[in-house]
Amino acid sequence: PRPPVDAALDRDSECALLYTSGTTGRPKGCVLPNRYFLGAGEWYAGIGGLAALREGGERMLTPLPVNHMNAMAFSTLAMVLTGGCLILLDRFHPRSWWESVRESRATVVHYLGVMPAMLLAAEPSQADRDHHVRFGFGAGVDRRHHAAFEERFGFPLLEAWAMTETGPGAAVIANHEPRHVGTSCFGRPEPAVEVRLVGDDGGDVPDGEPGELWVRAAGDDPAHGFFREYLKNPEATAEVWAGGWFHTGDVVRRSADGSLHFVDRKKNVIRRSGENISAVEVESVLQQHPLVHQVAVGAVADEIRGDEVIACVVPAETVSAERREAHAASIVDYCLEQLAYYKAPGYVAFVEALPLTPTQKVQRGELRALVRELPGQACCVDTRGLKKRR
Repeated sequence: PRPPVDAALDRDSECALLYTSGTTGRPKGCVLPNRYFLGAGEWYAGIGGLAALREGGERMLTPLPVNHMNAMAFSTLAMVLTGGCLILLDRFHPRSWWESVRESRATVVHYLGVMPAMLLAAEPSQADRDHHVRFGFGAGVDRRHHAAFEERFGFPLLEAWAMTETGPGAAVIANHEPRHVGTSCFGRPEPAVEVRLVGDDGGDVPDGEPGELWVRAAGDDPAHGFFREYLKNPEATAEVWAGGWFHTGDVVRRSADGSLHFVDRKKNVIRRSGENISAVEVESVLQQHPLVHQVAVGAVADEIRGDEVIACVVPAETVSAERREAHAASIVDYCLEQLAYYKAPGYVAFVEALPLTPTQKVQRGELRALVRELPGQACCVDTRGLKKRR
């Protein structure tokens, strides 16, 4: 229930209601108290290392929407607490990005994974390092682009991990060396964060093996810094906190030095002949093919292998019926050059559009329903025969 208008407000009072993206199910409202936002600013302002914020000295440029947790909580509160300046763009504009960076005299930039790839696609320029940026803060940079971006533009892209639900309570960032650039590493947890990587059997997995990331705050309050609850959904809140750990749904590997490496969302992992395949990994490769405008990868049932990989491709140009098989073969061959053979698509379906959320993320639940109907249709090419070891 909402507090009376004249009730005293404190750190535990509700401050915002943010909805999850709804990529794997219906969006859920996350109730966020004042403590969540203050904690986000304090975390960012104090994390240090390569992400150290100078008191009164930072100009932070973000193209991310302020109605999402990154810009609303972390960027805004960090600049308030350190006396910095937050510069908001309406969205990411690849052609004018560096002009905005230079004109704003930005010292910190925030990014999403698609941005480095688009900036690298531009012709190199003598002005590539003509800026004041000290670091970029974001997530999801393509492993193949990470080192190339840093070498060309002269500043580190610091990969971080958090969810709307976890907020600062379990945020992790690769702000210290070694950052394991090019391995989807998002750093080592601070002592304030406890982590488990859990297999399908409910037991902890060894280093190097993928497992679902479970997190909680160290100390007496495991939900410190997290969201309070899902709005009007106590069942979902209890489910995600089963056993006193927050179940993130992300599949992660831990290396020997304690670094965490993102694999994929648990519901996006395709199980083919005993091998776990990350849909995101396959998508990142296929997205580079010149025939591919957009792509989403899912799983379809296979009588022999359990699951088979299917790629739903929005083509960059019209694909005629006569060229459909040739285009599909080119896409699969491109994938086979860069990934293990079993990760390549066993089906390539050319579609007009992908099911997307309002924030342009793939709706994985809708995708799963879509791909079940595609094999056997004219737009879908069976490429299983092309999947061979090289």
